[in-house]
Amino acid sequence: MHPLIRNGAVVAALCTTPVFGAPRAQSALECGIAADMAIVADSLAREQVQRPKADAIMARIYDVKESERGQALMKEILDAAYVPTAAAGGTTSQRFAEDLYSTCIESGGNLDAVLGRKL
Repeated sequence: MHPLIRNGAVVAALCTTPVFGAPRAQSALECGIAADMAIVADSLAREQVQRPKADAIMARIYDVKESERGQALMKEILDAAYVPTAAAGGTTSQRFAEDLYSTCIESGGNLDAVLGRKL
């Protein structure tokens, strides 16, 4: 886990931009946070943690309760992790995060190709 995530400072920065549309990572650091979220979400799905409990765990780890943008990004990542093929062994958590991070960096924050829907 990224060291700055532990105190919520980076997540707060990720989540303070006004919502004018779909959430999008706005820096390489935010892409890294999204990749970290992907690892945790994918691991929860693989361990067959029930989705409501996974949502609560992720919300506790990433502290996005005060940000609609952060909540939306986390939900999209959880949705992608909980797609049956992903949880059943389609890719590894590491690969999921690597794909998300590289796509995020290369596309200026657009995660659509990895998450499978418009963000």
